[in-house]
Amino acid sequence: MPTAGPAAPRPVRGVFVTGTDTGVGKTVVAVALVRALHAAGVPVAGMKPVAAGIDPDATCNADVAALAAADGLALPLADRNPYAFAAPVAPHLAAREAGVRIDLAAIAAAYARIARRVQAVVVEGAGGARVPLDATTDMLDIAQRLRLPVLLVVGVRLGCLNHTLLTVESMAARGLELAGWVANRIDPAMAFADENVGELVARVPAPCVAHVGHATTPAFTRHALSTLRLVPGGAD
Repeated sequence: MPTAGPAAPRPVRGVFVTGTDTGVGKTVVAVALVRALHAAGVPVAGMKPVAAGIDPDATCNADVAALAAADGLALPLADRNPYAFAAPVAPHLAAREAGVRIDLAAIAAAYARIARRVQAVVVEGAGGARVPLDATTDMLDIAQRLRLPVLLVVGVRLGCLNHTLLTVESMAARGLELAGWVANRIDPAMAFADENVGELVARVPAPCVAHVGHATTPAFTRHALSTLRLVPGGAD
């Protein structure tokens, strides 16, 4: 009888974390997701393809550093964060100022190198979902290029209904899969916060995988990880 060949490697699972706006807690959610996967025994890496804003005394963007601390992997910084800009401005403006073109192919190559080392990759965007990368592309184009489902972080504050529904429509128009969303209560004084979250539960065509209280650490259950297809058990 012929001998069996080596077992095929398990497919790498990934998710693209974006938000309804800047400052809604994408990094907090992405870091918590990395830590939850690590606790579940899944070799995982965090990646932020584009980052704008680096403190003068720092070697990298603070969000990138937080992802690196969460996964504990000695990944090349150029792979974890292919495009890093010092100025804390929109990426396309920072890139223009630096004379750099943000290349989706370079991001995809960096992602592929990271994916060869782990079983899951959490990719964090910058700013909101439609933040431009150049004159013709934006953050959602990264998710499309990497063929990743999206986890949307909703900042629960005044305007979140409009921001969320417009973002969901943009994803649908691109043919992107919204795997789930997170309700992050960033404004503790928001009136009718529960009612707003309830409206989103009724209107967003994807499950809310985590509810995050103000200034608290997100918690992702095994069921949430499965829903996002980052561990076995969810639909493939």
